[in-house]
Amino acid sequence: MRPADLAREHGISTQAVRNYERSGFLPPAERTPSGYRVYTEVHAAALRAFLALVPAFGHLRAGQIMNAVHAGAVDDVLLAVDRGHEQLLRDRATLDSVSNAVRDLADFEPAPRPRSIGELDRRLDVTPATLRSWEQAGILVPPREPTGYRVFRAEDVRDAELAHLLRRGGYPLARIALVVEQIRTAGGTGTLGAALADWRHRLRAQGLAMLAASARLNEYLTARAPVP
Repeated sequence: MRPADLAREHGISTQAVRNYERSGFLPPAERTPSGYRVYTEVHAAALRAFLALVPAFGHLRAGQIMNAVHAGAVDDVLLAVDRGHEQLLRDRATLDSVSNAVRDLADFEPAPRPRSIGELDRRLDVTPATLRSWEQAGILVPPREPTGYRVFRAEDVRDAELAHLLRRGGYPLARIALVVEQIRTAGGTGTLGAALADWRHRLRAQGLAMLAASARLNEYLTARAPVP
C-alpha cells in the first residue's frame, strides 16, 4: 500500500501521511530497495485512529495518545483518554452553571452596595489584570469615583460572573462582549441563549467524536497485537 492509498481515503496529502509517520503517529513503514515506503492495513488502522482522535481530543492530545501506543505505554493511552473525558465532564458542568445563571437573570436584584476591584477579583478568583482586560473589551463598564477608583455595581458583578463562566467555556472576549451588551441594553438573553445552544451542540459533537475515536483506537490496538 502506497502513501497515496492512505491519503486518498481521508482526502489528505501524501506529505501529510509522511509527516504523521515522522511524528510517530503511524508506525514506521517498511521500505522497498529503492526507498519507497510500503504501508499495510495496520498503518491504515493507525491513520484512521489518529484522524478520529483529533476532533475528539485535539491534535496535541491525539498525537500524544498515538505516541504512547507506539511506545507500548497502554496505561498512558488510557490516562490521556480518561483526562479528555474528565475535561468534557467539567465543560458540561460549566455549561449547566452558565445556563442556571441565565435563568437567574430574570430574578436579579441589585446588591445593597458596590464592590471594589479587589472584592470582585476575590469573588471570581481572577486577577485584577483579567478584570481590566474585560473592561478594555467592553464587557465591564464600571463607573469611577472622583479619585479614579472603579466601583463595581450589582449589574457589573453580574456581567463579570457571566464573562467568567463563558470564558471557561472557551468563548472569545469579543463574543462575550456582544452577549453582555445585549443583556445590558435590551434586557434580553436571546444572544446568550443561542451561544449556550451552540456550546451544548459542540460538547455533544465532541462526546460523539470520543465514542467514534475510542472505537477506532481499539481497532488499531487489536490490529497491532492483543492488548496486554
